[in-house]
Amino acid sequence: MECKVTARKSHYPKDGPWELPEGWEWTTLDTIARFSGGKTPSMDDRSNWENGKHLWITSKDMKLEAICDSLIKLSDTGLQGMTIHHPGTILMVNRSGILRRTLPLGVLQKDATINQDLKAIIPYIIDLTPYLFFCLKAFEPIILQDYKKAGTTVDNINFDLFVTIPIPLPPIQEQGRIVQSIQSWMKRIVVIEESNDEIFDTIDSTKSKILELAINGKLVPQNPSDEPAIELIKRINPGFTPSHNLHYEGVLPNGWTMARIESFCTTINGLWKGDKEPLINVGVIRNANFTKDFLLDYSKIEHINVEERSFLKRNLEDGDIIVEKSGGSDNFPVGRSILYRGESGKYSFSNFTMSLRIKDKSQIIPEYLYYALQNMYRRGDMRQMQTQTTGLHNLLTDVFMSAQIPIPPSSEQWRIVEAIENHFQTLDRIRDLLQN
Repeated sequence: MECKVTARKSHYPKDGPWELPEGWEWTTLDTIARFSGGKTPSMDDRSNWENGKHLWITSKDMKLEAICDSLIKLSDTGLQGMTIHHPGTILMVNRSGILRRTLPLGVLQKDATINQDLKAIIPYIIDLTPYLFFCLKAFEPIILQDYKKAGTTVDNINFDLFVTIPIPLPPIQEQGRIVQSIQSWMKRIVVIEESNDEIFDTIDSTKSKILELAINGKLVPQNPSDEPAIELIKRINPGFTPSHNLHYEGVLPNGWTMARIESFCTTINGLWKGDKEPLINVGVIRNANFTKDFLLDYSKIEHINVEERSFLKRNLEDGDIIVEKSGGSDNFPVGRSILYRGESGKYSFSNFTMSLRIKDKSQIIPEYLYYALQNMYRRGDMRQMQTQTTGLHNLLTDVFMSAQIPIPPSSEQWRIVEAIENHFQTLDRIRDLLQN
């Protein structure tokens, strides 16, 4: 079928007219392409799927722009009555919850069928496919805003309206030059993104190395006049007896000591919701509030009604450390820690966490303990302090509390914290510049 190009004024975008270069014309999508829907053969009829070899594309297969495979395939029986689309066909997700944030598009590289959540856009001239694909990608924000019908669980593209979307059409030779230029820039962007990923990994490993040096007394110089750490631990816990940690391979600097977490901290289990009145509405910090950078995300704190008597026993004080005791995954052990620096008595913490409260914050600085725990996590110690039941990872609290960490003199703790934070701020600035 011949591709007809028209230039009716109604084809211009709402904020137009958009002046086109010489030789270009405005047209609409339905002028240069035809469309087709998809369907799903009976799932109950196993003959439609057994020994399947024919591509059947769904929204789950639309993660890559070049579509050449599918998660589920049709058998010869299932293929009967289905429309087969050929290479060069543009596929678009037409019905899905993900339409709230993105519009998946892809180009078929092999013959395939599609399900009912997709629409096939078939240019009348196959040479139009590369340019039309990039044109629709460029219009993604407009399509999601002006050509979508919002639903309760899934959104839909208003396809009757969508097919009339204005398309700026250049001469075929210029289309080729435009596509070639876009592809060249896309390759450069991929290289930059891959390089950024390597830089981000380097930043993360550098943070781990900084913590390792700091907690081993190698980041800042020692001061011989500092009071030995054993004295401050004895003030917190008069019965304290120093011991050697078999898991600690370093040689302690002068004035440092090894101490179990339980010797200078108390622990409080997290809050159960409960239903005994009086109730009070408070913000409860959960695992979801732990960022990948071991920080507290205040934007996601959930406020719920809890028992007042329970909250009074389980509210956070400034300087408390919240430890994840249930959750995690095979790749990310349980035991992440975040430092709470804020108003005392304002927030609580969920039953999937616990809090560490330093007995005497004038002797052990919360920031130092926070970084020491972060160092333990980053080097993999938590894998030996967890158990797993029914897919859930649980922190072995007794093992965790008996773990020993190096404690420097109080004044050196301040110097260490300041050095860590200065280095981290520099690394974070580099990462922010790359991301923005």
